Amino acid sequence: MITAHNLENMDAQALREFAASLMTQIKDQNRELIYRQTKIDQLAQELAINRQWRFGRHSEKLDPAQASLLDETLDTDIAAIEVEIDDLREVEKMPPRDKKQPKRAPIPANLPRIEFRHEPDSTVCRCGCQLKRIGEDVSEKLDYTPGVVTVERHIRGKWACADCKTLMQAPVPAQIIDKGLATSGLLAQVLVAKYADHLPLYRQESIFARAGLALSRSTLAQWVGVCGVRLQPLVDALREAVLSHRVLHADETPVQMLKPGNKKTHRAYIWAYAPGAHEDLKAVVYDFAEGRSGENARSFVGDWRGSLVCDDFSGYKAMLANGVTEVGCMAHARRKFFELHAANKSQIAQYALELMGQLYEVEGQGKELDSDARRGLRQARSRPIADALFEWMRLQRIKITDGSATAKALDYTLKRWQALTRYIDDGQLPIDNNWIENQIRPIAIGRSNWLFAGSLRAGKRAAAVMSLIQSARMNGHDPYAYIKDVLTRLPTQKANQIGELLPHRWQSTPAAD
Repeated sequence: MITAHNLENMDAQALREFAASLMTQIKDQNRELIYRQTKIDQLAQELAINRQWRFGRHSEKLDPAQASLLDETLDTDIAAIEVEIDDLREVEKMPPRDKKQPKRAPIPANLPRIEFRHEPDSTVCRCGCQLKRIGEDVSEKLDYTPGVVTVERHIRGKWACADCKTLMQAPVPAQIIDKGLATSGLLAQVLVAKYADHLPLYRQESIFARAGLALSRSTLAQWVGVCGVRLQPLVDALREAVLSHRVLHADETPVQMLKPGNKKTHRAYIWAYAPGAHEDLKAVVYDFAEGRSGENARSFVGDWRGSLVCDDFSGYKAMLANGVTEVGCMAHARRKFFELHAANKSQIAQYALELMGQLYEVEGQGKELDSDARRGLRQARSRPIADALFEWMRLQRIKITDGSATAKALDYTLKRWQALTRYIDDGQLPIDNNWIENQIRPIAIGRSNWLFAGSLRAGKRAAAVMSLIQSARMNGHDPYAYIKDVLTRLPTQKANQIGELLPHRWQSTPAAD
């Protein structure tokens, strides 16, 4: 620490260096302040627009189901934006916003109560006197375990010293939503029901109502919005873990996205990324984007340079030009011949399918082998089959008329042959992209229930939470138990230890079982 005495004893050069260092720190702090204020302004504008859409509508052109989904999306987005603004203001030590808190409805008296008593570790005052219990604070939180709604009754005794008037209480347990009504169990239920079971909040509202619990959509939406913000650092850490591997699968699927301003939908996309099928990490990260531009994939992988297993979508081509190695999907090539055979019982397609089937038989034999042994098996068994298939297709293509369905199937495979057979020379590469197609299937199932993604922010939030849920499934975890435990531990988890909560590293605590 620099003191006035130190400054007096510094020579001119040291003073200049100290001044330069001080100016650099000031500039860095100013840049950070400007960034945070700019971010707050952007969020404030987005918040104002969302509130206008939510509360300023004078006509209703959507059908009831769409209206419900739009309302809950806007409520969720508004809650998420407010949390982000509060976090930025807390860092900046800015005064909090004046926020009118709605009056909370009382919890039904018929619900069973479970008491938790919180008392200080010691009831001896600092002055040495014995503290006396003078009262208590009681707070109630709704808890949920599958099929059962209960109330956690937290009782915090107040202890006072008669001599020095010291007041002591056990601290309030950290919660994912400060002063919130819901426990991590109830929050986990809402998230898993929405993003794993594909139940919109207006349906969950009805389900809770049948259980005698009045939880409005707006309340549920606020919970989802806050949880989405709190879980985002964990999703960012999962992305880093996925990109630390040399082999990566990628695929994308369309979803409808609503523009709240004009209430029209357009096609957006959810991209899925996962480590190679033979990698030791089981995880998937979804990324929501408004379009199918290849820039979305390039932005996600950043500086990553490895082997990308993908289809022939042009959006990946720029990545390949920047040093990413393309690995083709044999299943896509096989599908071309399968469709050809199903259409006209083509003998050419049948023979191609037989040889490709032999390549897959080799993969079945090498499934449990390590990388080197798998490569050796492929060199001995798959290479002769692949060479024969290529030469046969090349000769057949010479005989086939351009533009025919058979010519298109042959051209697709011949033009991508190097990428399609690259796996033979590398035991860590998979033969196809089916691994990621299996992980993207929950998105396709959910589309029929969503109708649409309510906003860009809502789409990104859904992608983030589903990344954690699906990754938990891939590692054999119950998504509800995983999300509940993560929401319980996250408020007190150190930032540099957040990796312990990733699905592939997570160890359940007794409370999570």
